[in-house]
Amino acid sequence: MTQTTPTQNTLNQTVEKPASVANGGFILILALLALGLGIASIIAGPKVIGGILILLFIFTVSGFYTLQANEAAAITLFGDYMGTDRTPGLRWVIPWYGRTKISLRARNVTGEKLKVNDKRGNPIEIAAVVVWRVTDTAAALFDVDHYEDFVNIQIETAVREIASHFAYDHGEHEEPTLRAGADLVSARLRELLQDRLHIAGVMVDEAKLSHLAYAPEIASAMLRRQQAEAVLAARQKIVQGAVEMVDQALRHLAERNVVELDTERKAAMVSNLLVVLCSDSEAQPVVNTGSLYN
Repeated sequence: MTQTTPTQNTLNQTVEKPASVANGGFILILALLALGLGIASIIAGPKVIGGILILLFIFTVSGFYTLQANEAAAITLFGDYMGTDRTPGLRWVIPWYGRTKISLRARNVTGEKLKVNDKRGNPIEIAAVVVWRVTDTAAALFDVDHYEDFVNIQIETAVREIASHFAYDHGEHEEPTLRAGADLVSARLRELLQDRLHIAGVMVDEAKLSHLAYAPEIASAMLRRQQAEAVLAARQKIVQGAVEMVDQALRHLAERNVVELDTERKAAMVSNLLVVLCSDSEAQPVVNTGSLYN
């Protein structure tokens, strides 16, 4: 007995193609001409011909539609996609053809603040702003349900995924972080979104983080840690500068023969200078009337 495995159905992506439609201005002139002849025929003589012409006018008028700049219309016939019209102005198509308008303008989406865990498991709040636009009207209308909702859901999913790949700050081995590597994170987010939204015929023009912060339950602890790290870094700079100043002072004294210092006096001078330069409070002068050797 042979076992059959189910085949996986793949989505046949719809590709946009130009639609065969007419210039509405020319058709409008013909429609008005038919209306004028129909009215004249009813008044002057054969009412049947006049009625036919008026019905022809009504039939023609129902096929008009207008398009603005950066707007398109997908043309369908009984559910079958016939093409997309991107030409702005007054357009005309056979009345029984369906017309679905879709905007091609750039759209700005500011995502909601999401509470997620970063690479280290720390809870953070993150949000992104994304600029996107429709480039393939057929894919947007016929390959996904409600492409605008599809875009919003994919933005949220991509932001969650990008947050799990980066630490909030202080990455290991100088790796990029959400806080310090904003450009790299934005580029990764845009690439991830573009891969996800390609099926919907959407182009992502820009994607950046608009909000980034620790979650409230750990924000105070992380703030204290950042303050401690800042104090430590400042102390390191102060000590480094003090050592350089002491070394420079000793060299200048030796070069100018101001005073001869033995090892003990150098040690005392270094100690006093470091205390003065590294102290948080102002140094109080002390007049030494004795000697180091008494």
